[in-house]
Amino acid sequence: MERIVILNFGAQYNQLIARRVREAGVYSEILPPMSSLEKIKGNGLSGVILTGGPDSVYDEGSRTCLEGIYSLDVPVLGICYGMQLMCKHFGGRIAPAPTREYGKTFVRFSESPMFVDMPDSITWMSHNDSVIECPEGFKVTASSDTCDICAVEDNERRLYGVQFHPEVNHTEYCAQFFKNFVLGICGCIGGWSMDNLANELIDEISKQVGDCKVVAGLSGGVDSSVAATLVHRAVGDRLTCIFVDHGLLRLNEAEEVMSYYRNEIGLNVIEVDAKERFLSKLSGVTDPETKRKIIGTEFIRVFEEEARKIGAEYLLQGTIYPDVIESGVGGASVIKSHHNVGGLPKDIGFKGLVEPLRKLFKDEVRRLGESLGMPAPLVWRQPFPGPGLAIRIMGDITPEKLDILRKSDFILRDEIAKAGLDRAIWQYFTVFTGVRSVGVMGDIRTYDYTIAVRAVSSTDAMTVEFSEIPYPVLRRISSRIIAETPHVNRVVFDITDKPPGTIEWE
Repeated sequence: MERIVILNFGAQYNQLIARRVREAGVYSEILPPMSSLEKIKGNGLSGVILTGGPDSVYDEGSRTCLEGIYSLDVPVLGICYGMQLMCKHFGGRIAPAPTREYGKTFVRFSESPMFVDMPDSITWMSHNDSVIECPEGFKVTASSDTCDICAVEDNERRLYGVQFHPEVNHTEYCAQFFKNFVLGICGCIGGWSMDNLANELIDEISKQVGDCKVVAGLSGGVDSSVAATLVHRAVGDRLTCIFVDHGLLRLNEAEEVMSYYRNEIGLNVIEVDAKERFLSKLSGVTDPETKRKIIGTEFIRVFEEEARKIGAEYLLQGTIYPDVIESGVGGASVIKSHHNVGGLPKDIGFKGLVEPLRKLFKDEVRRLGESLGMPAPLVWRQPFPGPGLAIRIMGDITPEKLDILRKSDFILRDEIAKAGLDRAIWQYFTVFTGVRSVGVMGDIRTYDYTIAVRAVSSTDAMTVEFSEIPYPVLRRISSRIIAETPHVNRVVFDITDKPPGTIEWE
């Protein structure tokens, strides 16, 4: 398999680089910058990309990579900090930029394999430092009015660098740039697709599991559903699915999910009522990370118990790439420990984990589900986190708060569906904020809770924008929540993107 490795120096946009490479039809993988050469080479290495980052290359302790990166006999592309690091390594001079550049910048390109079919155009800049003197053997291939060296290359050694960020949509011809690097310079064929991947994953699952039985945790979401479908194709009736009702589900969710799996998909599903177990463990807990770790541990314990009953040795999880990245695996910063990654206990009573979707983004999982012929309603089901409503309640969890949240969430989903926006908005839910405020209802003073409405649009769950729900719809949502949900006197609308926020509040 063709493979582009992305060494992450703390870039804000590293996931976008991975996506651009994949959109060009080649598999990409994000690794820490000091990964061993053996791990970087792996199988099918076709090129290396060095990302941007917050450091200055001339500062003591700034992030770097192994010198052998430049001797792997594959093209290397440095972006922003990555370009500066490369130039410094080969003897160039980097210093604070005479004029710092931020935002949209017009860049003039010279003839170069990097810029095939790319006329002079707008790019996205974000840098304090610049390459002041080019290393020996390199030539300058792009410039702007305020930066003389916007791109460099050494074609003989197949080393390339750009000061701008080609991965963001603000850079015109961003997709063309990555096609030039991945298909042109690296010489990749670009045949990576979901159709081909499905067969590869089924084969990998068969080899990993052998003749053993597998138990799967099903949540009703697209990730676990696609993962279960893959494993079912690989091992057949040796797969048993477990649906755990942990008491943190939405209104009527358990009944809907169980009906769908049994009647529409035909999977062997066991329902486990673990409400009391989970809620007792979460009693009085307010810290979001602690909540996630408790839920992750209890999920594993339930799966272990059920696995012993049927003799299963492997546990299937619907872990996807954003879960891995945000949980800090592979050297990334911990954003939040996902219950199925950073929230897992160290002592897992299984021979191994089966995680066929671990390196896929959310939109890739959906395309994989379609290639498997799964029903569209399941493939396009709104994402729902494994920890459920626990991370939509700020502070401790009580039956009263769960009841308030379930009712408000049901009203939101009902109004979104009535407005015909249920496919237009990627994810939408309510949050029990824990904030109380003064209100007036029926000429009587109230001091009750505030519910937040969250609605976002995304493709990969790594970056999102808040969705602009029409005001008439918002008004109906607010009026119904306050009228039909006890102890709520105020509704607010969250208009925060990711970054700086996350999708969930906890």
